[in-house]
Amino acid sequence: MSGAVGSSGSVWIGDREVGPGRPVYVIGEIGINHNGDVDIARRLINIAADAGCQAVKFQKRTPEICVPPEQQNKMRETPWGEMTYLEYKHRVEFGVEEYRQIAKYAADRGIDWFASPWDVPSVEFLENFDVVTHKVASASITDKELLRALAATGKPIILSTGMSTLEEIDEAVEILGAGKLVILHATSTYP
Repeated sequence: MSGAVGSSGSVWIGDREVGPGRPVYVIGEIGINHNGDVDIARRLINIAADAGCQAVKFQKRTPEICVPPEQQNKMRETPWGEMTYLEYKHRVEFGVEEYRQIAKYAADRGIDWFASPWDVPSVEFLENFDVVTHKVASASITDKELLRALAATGKPIILSTGMSTLEEIDEAVEILGAGKLVILHATSTYP
């Protein structure tokens, strides 16, 4: 059923129908809070599964694309000592082997997993894992190349709009289509 359009404007994500009159689809945000450590990722998956979440969400980036050239060699203080921003971004990115472990572990725990891809190669990477959906970070809503790549997957898309204007949202919906789209609005001002 994954990606099918349900009744009354609902969307199927994996084996769950999301939409009006349906139970809430609760997603545990992991992002890059695993610090590049699969054991931490497993613990976060456990916490989300034990709390009753239906899914966990990661972030996937190609650091050379997502880190602006002028930032790549800037030194940063990190949990592993001082390193360039590009080195740091590589440190917190999972590759194929780590995501294989995550996919298996999430399946064993009975919880969906997916990610917010931040660039086109990351969409292609995630598609190799047949994720149940893709999430567009509100910061990526104007990246038309990324949106077109996501639309081409045919998967349901979760679109965050917290940093966006109505015009930007309209343009994104035009590219993504409304049939398999879940739109979220949240504040982009965090405490």
